[in-house]
Amino acid sequence: LLIDLAELERSAWLKREEYGELRERAENGRVDFQWLVPAKERALRRAFAGFEERASQEDRKEFRDFELAQVEWLEEYALFMALHRSYGDRPWHEWDEPHRRREHEAMEEARQELFEEIEYRKFEQFCFFRQWESLRNHARERSVELIGDLPIYVAYDSCDAWVSPELFLFDENLSPRFVAGVPPDYFSATGQLWGNPLYDWERMEAEGYAWWIGRLRHLLGLFDRVRIDHFRAFEAYWAVPAGAQTAADGEWRPGPGGKFFETLLDALGGLPLIAEDLGIITPEVEELRDRFGLPGMKVLQFAFGGDPANPYLPHNHIPNAVLYTGTHDNDTSMGWFSSLGERSYLLEYLASSGDRFLWDWLRVHQASVCAWAILPLQDLLGLGSEARMNVPGTTGGNWAWRCTPAQMEEVDAALQELGRLSRLYGRA
Repeated sequence: LLIDLAELERSAWLKREEYGELRERAENGRVDFQWLVPAKERALRRAFAGFEERASQEDRKEFRDFELAQVEWLEEYALFMALHRSYGDRPWHEWDEPHRRREHEAMEEARQELFEEIEYRKFEQFCFFRQWESLRNHARERSVELIGDLPIYVAYDSCDAWVSPELFLFDENLSPRFVAGVPPDYFSATGQLWGNPLYDWERMEAEGYAWWIGRLRHLLGLFDRVRIDHFRAFEAYWAVPAGAQTAADGEWRPGPGGKFFETLLDALGGLPLIAEDLGIITPEVEELRDRFGLPGMKVLQFAFGGDPANPYLPHNHIPNAVLYTGTHDNDTSMGWFSSLGERSYLLEYLASSGDRFLWDWLRVHQASVCAWAILPLQDLLGLGSEARMNVPGTTGGNWAWRCTPAQMEEVDAALQELGRLSRLYGRA
């Protein structure tokens, strides 16, 4: 979904009329994924046909070089995606037994029978990585660092689980025995039942955490830093029996702990990571984070319950942390403010009448001693709940907001004011 089709047009692999339907919807402020996913794939398949017909020798060499450089994961991923399509996109655990269990003869036959589809899946990745490298170089030239986001778990219906089922808590039928989630918390009275398969940490340790080392080494080739979502599970994770209706019935189990990060540090030579340490955090989780010098997270929206000792309040911040006005799981700051019933503590803290709440709010955000201060684009624009990105515990209507070209013009003016605050508080 991130591939820029206009760039493929400039490469002469795609014609403008072949993706006009996508161009016409480019200014829409909501993403219609149900329409977009098949429309984007149709355009990419036309680009693949154009590549096969019109690509230069230089382009073809670049494609083959990419295949060789990414062979460690690309071959199996492309095969997985090709098989997935051949089964009508049914999950891998519903495939025929020889394909579910990756029997050698069945795999070899699939590679031959699905050769064209496998090549297309490689082409998709080639387009993405080619464009990503261009974007990253553009950022580097301007001293802009990119932060990646790493979900701690992978999906059950993923190439990772299909290729390496021995690394997960599966039964003899390759079904999860336990799944991931979190207990009841600020966001949900019944917890969050994510449903991801859990890792077999003992097996991973026996293999020197090779899977994790490969995963992080790959990501650090794409980003300058990586935020690990749900960091607390490395100390202890919530295991919910497969088939449970909510996450409330789970239990805490010990994670891999310090030995895991020591192994990563030895292998990678550094840990440019951000620890997402929100939710139910124990002193043991904090000790693990601090032992390896990992910055944690602070969220301003969590600060104003009236308790001056609240660790999210700016006067309690520490330098080695990343401060957010709110994350993707929060309402926008203006949406949050509008829904507040009691505002007196917040407004007194901000020394604000509320008439200019947004910039009084962003002033406190920028003035924090946290080394990093990040705000969503929705907050820079002062948008309300209509621009909220995600509601935890729900599966529909999320991640659909997008910034329109018209709103980008408004961003320029807002950046001038944000720049003034950044200079005022030494962040420029």
